[in-house]
Amino acid sequence: MSELIVFAFPNEKGASEMDEAINRLKKEQLITLDDAAIVVRNHDGKVKVKQAVDLVGTGTVGGAFWGMLIGLLFWMPWLGMAVGAITGAIAGKLTDYGINDDFIHEVAETIEPGGSALFLLISKWTEDKVLDQLATFNPKVVRTSLSKEEEHKLKAAFGAGE
Repeated sequence: MSELIVFAFPNEKGASEMDEAINRLKKEQLITLDDAAIVVRNHDGKVKVKQAVDLVGTGTVGGAFWGMLIGLLFWMPWLGMAVGAITGAIAGKLTDYGINDDFIHEVAETIEPGGSALFLLISKWTEDKVLDQLATFNPKVVRTSLSKEEEHKLKAAFGAGE
């Protein structure tokens, strides 16, 4: 089961900086994400959302591969690749999994102007090692799908982030 955790930061760069650390942790195989998003609320109150998973690009590449493979069977690899890429891009555009967009925008409205948030949908993690490395960012935990006990431990791990 995946766990959703939303971290808030008082500045616009906090979520991006923590996201870079998360990417390093992914390379070390300490955390596996189903989805992630960064939300920045400008000083004028305007919200920008950056999804970590580009479904259109992923669908295009996957569709092109399968289209080319099928095209090879019928001696038309370029046509198959083109049709597969278009089909994959459309499928990627219509597919929405991971963190619900409406939820992201709902929570984004609670972020102070000039602040940011990092949404993580975690499928697997080495909790103690990940928390040790993320504690330096001093985030505020604003939402989780964890049990109350696990959420309390998470907030305690970040000390002032409660």
